[in-house]
Amino acid sequence: MTQIVVIGAGIGGLSAAALLAQAGCAVTVLEAQTYPGGSAGTFYHKGYRFEAGATVAGGFQPNGPHAVIGEKLGIEWPVRLHDPAWVVHLPDRTVALTRDNADVLAQFPHSASFWDEQSALADLGWSLSAQGLPWPPTSAAELAQLVKVGARNFPRDLRMLPFALMTAYDWVRLRGLAKDPAFVRFIDGQLLISSQTTSRYANAMYSATALDLARQGVYHVERGIGGIAETLVEKIRELGGQVLYRQRVERINVQDGRAVSVTTKKGETFACDFLLANLTPWSLDHLLGDDSPAALRRETETRPSTWGAFVLHMGLDASKLPTNLPDHHQVIADMAGPMGETRTAFLSLSPEWDASRAPAGMRAATVTTHTNPQTWWDLLRLDESAYGDKKADYAEKILANLDRAIPGFKSAVKLLLPGTPVTYEFYTGRHLGMVGGFPQTSLFKARSPLTGIPNVRLVGDSIFPGQSTAGVTLGALRVAADVLRRVPHSKRQPSVGTRHASSSTETTPRMRSSAGGGVE
Repeated sequence: MTQIVVIGAGIGGLSAAALLAQAGCAVTVLEAQTYPGGSAGTFYHKGYRFEAGATVAGGFQPNGPHAVIGEKLGIEWPVRLHDPAWVVHLPDRTVALTRDNADVLAQFPHSASFWDEQSALADLGWSLSAQGLPWPPTSAAELAQLVKVGARNFPRDLRMLPFALMTAYDWVRLRGLAKDPAFVRFIDGQLLISSQTTSRYANAMYSATALDLARQGVYHVERGIGGIAETLVEKIRELGGQVLYRQRVERINVQDGRAVSVTTKKGETFACDFLLANLTPWSLDHLLGDDSPAALRRETETRPSTWGAFVLHMGLDASKLPTNLPDHHQVIADMAGPMGETRTAFLSLSPEWDASRAPAGMRAATVTTHTNPQTWWDLLRLDESAYGDKKADYAEKILANLDRAIPGFKSAVKLLLPGTPVTYEFYTGRHLGMVGGFPQTSLFKARSPLTGIPNVRLVGDSIFPGQSTAGVTLGALRVAADVLRRVPHSKRQPSVGTRHASSSTETTPRMRSSAGGGVE
């Protein structure tokens, strides 16, 4: 039986693992933490279940990535649709993002034709992705699949070509909307959280789908967003696979140019015929050491770092919050200048109906802002007290912005736990604490799963289409199909309850008791 090892229990790694287990492979997922999900996990602290990073889940609509993989695996996701998706607080207006787009059109009535075009492009993008669109193609089989999907949708797919060659700002400008700074700032805010860059740099075709999240539907996951990962873990074990916690991989062992096993911090070795790395390229390069291919080494030396996140985990007194307050908010502090670094923040509250997320009368909240990860590491190294001062300053700026958007918000805060990219690196193992994947600036610069080692693939937000649980699930579908073309396997029915684990290995997830900001 083909042995598959997956490093990291993020959504991408778990999704690929479940598909490979269903196909008859012997799958082992190794996770350094005590719970699954990585940056889309949920952890426990003082009676709260906090989101480690990601808080908004999409892709469960028909043809959406989670719907596709759920149908393949027979999964019923523990999710509930909610509307509005979130509320955007601009300096001069508030805009609710709803499935019918009514408030966006009311606030920006001159943009109706833009949204009609965006919806049509996004519908085509979702349809193509559901049919299996491997981009960029890395083999003859993937190229053949790409051609097959293109031919099946011809000539409808030709309308995508001009948008594949322009930025979102070019698109906005061509439709006569660039003269409205509020509209541009609104679009920039949505693209920053969905494509990791703003309209002047984001690819227009990618942006059409990225801007579609509210229309397709945003969902709460029962017991927190980590419920997606927990559901996948249950499915993997049902299919006979293993998900092992407290197993931090320290080395990938290579012989004759192929990965043959991994060694964990506990000194245990897991043999593999194929290896999936739910990691950044930098982390993969580190684990390979002297066996890292030259191209991968060059990539890690030349590729710019991506965004990190500054995060506040908060316990809120529900009685001090406005009544009928939506669960998600984006606060944009000004109409000009670069985004991130407290100029924009995204707030998510645990839903009132989910009593598992907070003590009685309280609500769990997570708020994040984009930040440059290297500056935090440099400051910590040079002046630890200044590092602490900067954390306090960022927390105060974010809370002040939230209080302006939601009057009385600061008075509701009873528990406050700040975290920086240093925190993310400690708990997720991500290089420098970078999160969210690479900015989607060009479809022709998209990162493929290839690593330079024939039986090793990247999976997760480092490969196209990148960030979000929906994005990494699309990548997982593509990687699993690629692996199954290269290894022997036999389709099998699920064997309910089958688990395999050595007696020395932790196999039951336990939510950690320390908070995201506890590393310092």
